[in-house]
Amino acid sequence: MSDDDVQLEARLAEQDVFEPPESFVEQANVTDEGIYEEFEENWPECWEGAADLLDWDSDYDQVLDDSNPPFYEWFTGGSLNASANCLDRHLDERGDEAAIEWVGEPTDEDDITYTYEELHREVNEFAAALRDQGVGEDDVVTMYMPMIPQLPIAMLACARIGAPHSVVFAGFSADALATRMNAADSEYLVTCDGYYRRGDPLDHLDKANEGLAGVDHDVETVVVAERLREGDGFDHDYADNQVAFDDLQSEHAGASVDPVSRDAEDMLFLMYTSGTTGEPKGVKHTTGGYLAWSAWTSQAVLDIKPEDTYFCSADIGWITGHSYIVYGPLALGTTTMMYEGTPDYPDKDRLWEIVEEYEATQLYTAPTAIRAFMRWGSEYPDSHDLSSLRLLGTVGEPINPRAWKWYYQNIGDEECPVVDTWWQTETGGMMVTTLPGVKDMKPGSAGPPLPGVDVQIVDVDGEEVEAGRAGYLTVQKPWPGMLRTLYKNDERFIDEYWREYSDVDSDDPEDWVYFPEDGAKIDDDGYITVLGRVDDVINVSGHRLGTMEIESAIVGVEGVAEAAVVGGDHEIKGEAVYAYVITEDGADEDEALRQAIIEGVEDAIGPIARPEAVIFTPELPKTRSGKIMRRLLEDIANGEDLGDTSTLRNPDVVSDIQAKVSDD
Repeated sequence: MSDDDVQLEARLAEQDVFEPPESFVEQANVTDEGIYEEFEENWPECWEGAADLLDWDSDYDQVLDDSNPPFYEWFTGGSLNASANCLDRHLDERGDEAAIEWVGEPTDEDDITYTYEELHREVNEFAAALRDQGVGEDDVVTMYMPMIPQLPIAMLACARIGAPHSVVFAGFSADALATRMNAADSEYLVTCDGYYRRGDPLDHLDKANEGLAGVDHDVETVVVAERLREGDGFDHDYADNQVAFDDLQSEHAGASVDPVSRDAEDMLFLMYTSGTTGEPKGVKHTTGGYLAWSAWTSQAVLDIKPEDTYFCSADIGWITGHSYIVYGPLALGTTTMMYEGTPDYPDKDRLWEIVEEYEATQLYTAPTAIRAFMRWGSEYPDSHDLSSLRLLGTVGEPINPRAWKWYYQNIGDEECPVVDTWWQTETGGMMVTTLPGVKDMKPGSAGPPLPGVDVQIVDVDGEEVEAGRAGYLTVQKPWPGMLRTLYKNDERFIDEYWREYSDVDSDDPEDWVYFPEDGAKIDDDGYITVLGRVDDVINVSGHRLGTMEIESAIVGVEGVAEAAVVGGDHEIKGEAVYAYVITEDGADEDEALRQAIIEGVEDAIGPIARPEAVIFTPELPKTRSGKIMRRLLEDIANGEDLGDTSTLRNPDVVSDIQAKVSDD
């Protein structure tokens, strides 16, 4: 590292607040800070601007119907079609422009560009094929697919004919597929024969067939997209109800399907997410509010314009891919990118190679990936021209200040604002983040709530906490992108999200408060730092201790970047506190830091919360969406069998942590 680089890093390390670059502000979609006051004074009619980003078949007569909280309805009386909004309305001006740039593995020969005209044709053909297979309005079509272009084609085809889709992440197990198809009463599956990972072909159809064997009702049709090449070593015999994706499309070549007009409150898709009971929750998103929210946040936060080439590195199997690879970007008529592979194959510069080749204008990725980029070194991005980038974003988990500054400096060259976004599957889109053309950025803090979003940090009694104190993140008013309920389970919907801080017997919407079970703190400027999940409690000698509070105390110790706390079996206490800690670069993982952590917890909470063990680790096991798998950490603490860890974002870290626990 040169002397200039050292001085630059030192300057950034001391800086706590960053103004948006002037060059960005000059062209940003949103530049007036008055938007916050305007939305507050004009709520909920302020969301008419989001609805105006869409084409409606019939006008809505009410922005928000809050007469039956928490079953809110948005843009009531209006009708539209999501597929038409993502495709048809762009054909006159954008028909010959790229809608999807698909980058596959293992060679450049796999890459495909779909113009809006081409994507429209393929969606129409597959919509006709689905209808011919018996799929009708409100039939749930499950998709068990990796990052191949047939996935968004199938999603938009379903939306076109009014059939909700339920995408199951391809890395999930066969049992997970069966559980979700059973829960959704889904009689249709779209899957694939296989895909590529780090250059190797993976058999996917065998896993899909295993899952189908666990479905407790008849499955009418299984459509199989054929991604693998001859000679990859997998020979599949199709069952009687299985048919090739390409064959179906060929049979319906040139077909045109009129988009079905859907009520704003009709279901667009289901997405199953983990729940505290162990049974996945079917989160229901509807057509009008969700599509307006994903489009508006894409425009206001990600600064997407039609002429952009926008790159989100998430998987469409997660809500990030739904909102910010498919629906939001395509509703705005931009070029959205899909990447089949991993960031480090065939080398650790793969992402930067793609950014350079396609001249990507935005990059939206996860802090886990950014920390990996940091470890690999700045020489990889430095070897590519990343000057096309205009904005950077992070999603899935909080990002620590050091990683934020590395991203800002080494990827954005201090010319790209960084939007650190907090949201959930259930919220449909971003809720807390900076508007990049308006607000200063504070590394480590997501930022203020978006305009029109009422977020408060409260204590256990629901009272707002003072600035700097840890509390519980709550949303005090509804928003258009919100989930409407849990599929066929209104009672669980209330129990999971509303009961904690609401008067559930009241008909007054002001008495209903959404609780996402995240902890957070707020500063004097209204910037929110999300601390993580609070739904885990450790019972130490009869005392119930929230993991969030302990983790907050640990992260407050100088030298600590991230922490996860779990309960482990203890002969005397019943449960004891086990702390897994990631240190900041340059911090020594020694006994002095371990003692400082223990003392920090005792000072903040008391001796009862004293960690039984502090385990230093370079990473924490996380799902692809960035959630820490505390169950695995508990199993490690208790010396139990861990089961299948292949679906983790970073499965190799588990054995490393086990070894450290054994050594300690």
